[in-house]
Amino acid sequence: MPNRPSRNAAKPDVAIIGAGVIGLGIAWRLAAQGASVAVFDRGAAGSGASHAAAGMLAACCEAEPGEEALIALGRESQARWPDFAAELKQASGIDVELRREGTLLLALTADDQARLNHQLTFQQKLGLPLSWISAAETRRREPHLAGKLAGAVWSPEDTQVDNRKLAAALRIAAERAGARIHEHKAVTEITSKGGAVSGVVLADGTKVAADVVVLAAGAWSRAIAGLAPELRPPVRPIKGQMLALRMDPAAPLVNHVVWAPGAYLVPRLDGRLLVGATVEEKGFDGSLTAGGLLTLLEAAWRAIPAVEELPIEETWVGHRPGSRDDAPILGPAPLGGLIYATGHYRNGILLTPVTADAVARMVLDGVVDPALRPFGIERFVSTRSAAAE
Repeated sequence: MPNRPSRNAAKPDVAIIGAGVIGLGIAWRLAAQGASVAVFDRGAAGSGASHAAAGMLAACCEAEPGEEALIALGRESQARWPDFAAELKQASGIDVELRREGTLLLALTADDQARLNHQLTFQQKLGLPLSWISAAETRRREPHLAGKLAGAVWSPEDTQVDNRKLAAALRIAAERAGARIHEHKAVTEITSKGGAVSGVVLADGTKVAADVVVLAAGAWSRAIAGLAPELRPPVRPIKGQMLALRMDPAAPLVNHVVWAPGAYLVPRLDGRLLVGATVEEKGFDGSLTAGGLLTLLEAAWRAIPAVEELPIEETWVGHRPGSRDDAPILGPAPLGGLIYATGHYRNGILLTPVTADAVARMVLDGVVDPALRPFGIERFVSTRSAAAE
C-alpha cells in the first residue's frame, strides 16, 4: 500500500494532533493494541467541540438527500455505540449515559408537518426506522408539549450520550492503555522527509518524531503548517451558541431528545436540559449574543412553554469542524504516514466509535475500511486540480 507508513511494525510511534473525542478515541484504540501514542492539544483535553456538543446520536433523523454515504457511516457507528459504551465503562470506570428513549421531531404547524413528511419519505426509502405519529401519541410521550401540535416524526434509534463524560472517559481509557496526553501543547507544524511524515513541531519549538501523524484537530486542522496547500484539509469553524436549563431530575420536564422548529432539547439524567444550537459562519468568534440565545429560548418555549420557569444554568459557544461538503475527512493522505480524522461537523460524537476503530486499523494494518473511502481528502484535491486546469 503506497501510503502505508514506514515504521516498526510491532509498535509504531504515533502522534495525534487533537485531544477531542476523535483524537482520544483513536489514541485509546491504538494504545490498547500496543502502539506508542502521544496526543497533543492546544488546550485542555476534551475542551473544544467535544465539550460544547449535545451528544446526540442522530444518524436517522438528520438524513438528507445526497448524504447517502454519510448516512451509512453514521448508522454503522450508531450500531457500534452500545458495545463501545460498555467497553469504555469497563476501561475507564465512567458511564457515558447512553440513553435509549429515542427522538421526537416536532411539527407544531401544518407547514412543519409538510416539511417533515417530505423528509420522511426520503428517509423511509432508505429503510431508516422513522415513522409519523399523531399529536395525541406525541403528547403521550411528552406531556408538557405546547397546546398546538400537529404531530411528530418518531425516531426510536436516535439516542444520546453525555459528551462531556465521553471525553473524560476516553482520556482515562487512553492513558490507562499507555497513551500520553499533552495538554496546552499546540502543534504548529507537521514535518516530513522523503515523501513521508517524520513528526511534529510544537509551539515552543520542540520536535517530536513519529512514524504516523493523525490530524484530528477539529476546527483548527487547517492551521497546522508543513503540508502542501492541497493537503491542508478544508475545515473551518462553524460557531454554535447553546445553553443549559435546570430541571428537577426526579420529575424532568422532557424525557426524549426533542427537535423543535428552530432548536433541539436534550435532557440529561442529572436534570440539565440542553438547548441548541445556532449555526453561524463567524470564524472563531466566542461571544454569546442576545439574539442567539433569544432565538433558542423562543424556539424552546414555543415547543414546551413550561421551560420559561426553568433556571438558566450555563451558556457557552462551540466551534464545529465543518468541511466544504459538511462530511468528515477520513483516511490516508498522499503524504506517507499522514492520516486525516477531522471535519466531523455535527457528527463527531456519533462517529467516534467507527472513526476510532477504522483509523486504528489503518495505522496498524494499513487497511482502509471501505466505508471510509467516500470521505478521503482526494475529493477536494481533485476538485482543486480540475479548477486549476
